[in-house]
Amino acid sequence: MLILGIETSCDETAAAIVRDGCEPLGECLSSQVHLHERYGGVVPELACRGHVTLIDRVVRQVLEQCGLSLSQLDAIAVTQGPGLIGALLVGIAFAKSLAYARRLPLVGINHLEGHLYAICLEGKKIQFPCVALVVSGGHTHLFYLRQAGDYRLIGQTCDDAAGEALDKAARLLGLGYPGGPILDRLAAGADPARIAFPRAMLGPGSLDFSFSGLKTFLLRYVNAHPSEVQEQLADIAASYQQAIVDVLVEKALRAVQAFRVDSVIVGGGVASNTVLRRQMEESTRRSGIQLLLPRPDYCTDNASMISAAAYHQLVQGKTHGIELDACANLVLGG
Repeated sequence: MLILGIETSCDETAAAIVRDGCEPLGECLSSQVHLHERYGGVVPELACRGHVTLIDRVVRQVLEQCGLSLSQLDAIAVTQGPGLIGALLVGIAFAKSLAYARRLPLVGINHLEGHLYAICLEGKKIQFPCVALVVSGGHTHLFYLRQAGDYRLIGQTCDDAAGEALDKAARLLGLGYPGGPILDRLAAGADPARIAFPRAMLGPGSLDFSFSGLKTFLLRYVNAHPSEVQEQLADIAASYQQAIVDVLVEKALRAVQAFRVDSVIVGGGVASNTVLRRQMEESTRRSGIQLLLPRPDYCTDNASMISAAAYHQLVQGKTHGIELDACANLVLGG
């Protein structure tokens, strides 16, 4: 089954073709970072215009890359939400038009579900039941996965997402955008214990997250030590990043223990962070837990994961009609 996936939830326009939900044949991705970096974050209107300009081109390019024609496709998949409403509408309108014109099944995919199935693109299978941590610029969620399509939300951030906290810290320190990768590079080799940033655990057994207090602590530290910030910049980045990683790893392991499962999926853009990857690998190995962690380019937003998730929907006979609409706050799990 050849599925064309389209992803336009934020500031990247992507199209990919995946066979049977696990064999990526090709992907074309066009980033808009250069458009948004001057503003220190994504500008929704600019993102929407960028998708309008790029969507036809990336779909044509991925078909050429794979040596395929539209007539050889079996289905069209597209991100339905969550995300920026204008950006989502561009991808959905294009996907619906293509599916209608070619008489192909159409599948709307929750962006977070795409992150769950990204691991399948490396030939690995999800062993249900398990737990999953999806962590990105807009999301920090823990899920209990009973089986394919049966998900329960068991923890989420009360305020800032982890990726958002990293980006805001980079902006406060004058490091540029996107902040997460910049902090990660700057922190390499620095002292993560130099500054005692707080870890908000929210009480015994809690699976929720909070990073706003950490951000406030950083602001107060910078204001209290203005002359020392530049010389301590790498250590500040390392200590701040470590505080976030410690909470993410601890909560993921709590979820594994609470639901008595033996595997954990980690996905989303922040899952490409080198410290988080290393600490998750070390912690799960010590605990005898199977870690399903996609390679970094499958952690960030991509269309291949949308195709992978769509395959499992199609196998269950789930499709959408022309009524498919974007949902900026689409929820995954109950």
